[in-house]
Amino acid sequence: MSQSPNRILASVSKSVFEALQPHLKTTPLIMGKVLAESGDPVKLVYFPHSGVISLVVEMVSAGQMIETAMVGRDGVFNAACALDGKVSLNKGIVQLAGVASAIDVTKLAAIADEHKSLRSLLLLHEQVLFAQSQQSAACNASHAVDPRLCKWLLRMRDLADSDQLILTQEFLAQMIGVAQSSVSIVANTLQKAGFIEYERGNIQILDIEGLEEGSCECYRTVRAHYERLIGSP
Repeated sequence: MSQSPNRILASVSKSVFEALQPHLKTTPLIMGKVLAESGDPVKLVYFPHSGVISLVVEMVSAGQMIETAMVGRDGVFNAACALDGKVSLNKGIVQLAGVASAIDVTKLAAIADEHKSLRSLLLLHEQVLFAQSQQSAACNASHAVDPRLCKWLLRMRDLADSDQLILTQEFLAQMIGVAQSSVSIVANTLQKAGFIEYERGNIQILDIEGLEEGSCECYRTVRAHYERLIGSP
């Protein structure tokens, strides 16, 4: 097993990592950068070390983007494209800056063909993302903004491994599919409750247990999907 900060890379066997390592290139994840457009050919697959990538659906007629899943240091972005099709299934946008290992999609496909354990792991991860997307759709349809924002902040904290998140209200509103004014009201409520401190795009999480109590069940469900399919993050 490798010492990579990315949990997928850290969980592969020594032989698999040795096959991958010469082709992995460290690349910055710049906040707001679009890594792939839905339906476009994919050239690179990203294994984040830090930072967070959002998988989003664009509602063109409404001028909105809604997040369906997040990928951070526990996952990989666009691995499915290396296994079949090589066309992006999602728009991927960096929502929290960081660093990733990137690999050419054809290189990853060839190594996955040679090492079946890697192919199996990547397929399991795609199941995790699919389950996360389904949960997100159900959450957006069923739960109020308050618990959804609590869930989202907790998930971001897990992936960033930090209590400090650099995020604007505009971006938060886009990701959970609500008006910016709604996010402002909920963020103010959470701040008054002592759960967070928010100022100029900087969110400091102060009370994790408070956020967990305020969160909907979806936060725990998404974590359970990951643990059941891949292992404890």
